[in-house]
Amino acid sequence: MSAHDSLDKIALEIQQCQKCSLAKSARQAVPGAGNPQAQIVFIGEAPGYWEDQKGIPFVGAAGRLLDQLLASINLSREEIFITNILKHRPPNNRDPLPEEIVACTPYLRRQLLSIKPKIIVTLGRFAMNFFLPQAYISRVHGQAKPVRWEELDLLLFPVYHPAAALRNGQFMQQLRQDFQQLSKVINQKDQPAPPPPPPEQTSLF
Repeated sequence: MSAHDSLDKIALEIQQCQKCSLAKSARQAVPGAGNPQAQIVFIGEAPGYWEDQKGIPFVGAAGRLLDQLLASINLSREEIFITNILKHRPPNNRDPLPEEIVACTPYLRRQLLSIKPKIIVTLGRFAMNFFLPQAYISRVHGQAKPVRWEELDLLLFPVYHPAAALRNGQFMQQLRQDFQQLSKVINQKDQPAPPPPPPEQTSLF
C-alpha cells in the first residue's frame, strides 16, 4: 500500500473514531494534511477552534504564523506533513488528558510509519514529550536530537508552539531563531555524506 493510500485509510479511521469523549464534543476530526512523501513532519498538540471547523491542521492564527515561519526558510505546506497529537479538539482548547493521548497516538504512530520522514519538528511540549518524555522544552528547543523511534532513525527538532509565541514575545523571538536553526539542520541533512578518507599508507622506511 502506498503512503498516500495508507494515510487515507488512517484518516478514515480517525474520522470514525469513538475511543474517547472528544469525538462527542468536537465538530469533526482533524487527521492531518500534507505530502505523503514528506521528509519533514510537523506535529502540534491538538486542533483548535478553526481547525475543528475546517478539518485542517493549523488554519487559525497559529497556523498563519506557522506559514510565515515556513516561508522564512523556503518551505511550503505542499512539501511537509502537519498533524497533531490529538485528532479532535479538546473542549475550550484545554490541555490533552493522558488517556486521550494514549487513545489517539496509535494513529500518529501509523502515520509516521507510513510517511517515514527524516525530520520531525515538534510544536510545543506535548508533541515533544511523546518522543522525549523527560525533556523540558525550555532546555531543548532549537536543538536537533537524533532518536531511534520504532524502526525509524529520526532527527527530532523541538520548538515552542506558535500559539505560545503569539502570547509571549520572548517565545516568538526564540521560535523565529529556532526556525533559522532548523533551516541549517535541513540543509545539512540534504547534503550527501562525505566520501571516506583514503587508507593511510604505511611507510617502509
